[in-house]
Amino acid sequence: MNMAFSFSNFFGTDELDNQPTQQQTADKTVSSPSSVNGRRPAKVVDMSGRSASTNHIALFEPRIYSDVKGIAQQLLENQAVIINFDKLDDQSSKRIVDFLTGTVFAISGEIKRVGDTIFLCTPNNFEVSGDLSSRFDQDASAFK
Repeated sequence: MNMAFSFSNFFGTDELDNQPTQQQTADKTVSSPSSVNGRRPAKVVDMSGRSASTNHIALFEPRIYSDVKGIAQQLLENQAVIINFDKLDDQSSKRIVDFLTGTVFAISGEIKRVGDTIFLCTPNNFEVSGDLSSRFDQDASAFK
């Protein structure tokens, strides 16, 4: 006796006649052409073409003040920049940081110090977490 028959008798319903038997359902079963070895295909998404544009981080080591124009242009194109001021005098470095602070403010971005003479500037489509400024020797820096 089948389990469906037992339940239908218990509840007093006669729905057993409306339900197909095991043999009828087995005849109607159609195997999917995409299934392999009786398993359902995995839902895999190809990530190689996920985005037409990728975010870039540009690295700069300015040697003169006029290099700031190229740095600002990268920020305006929604690209993050890392600037190393090792090759630049203190006065020009401060001027560039001031200029980039204004640029970052204008695009609702962020500027972070990540080294004694290294800064990270990001547009608003980047998220920067963490704070490294407490690890630097503030006395050795030109950016007080």
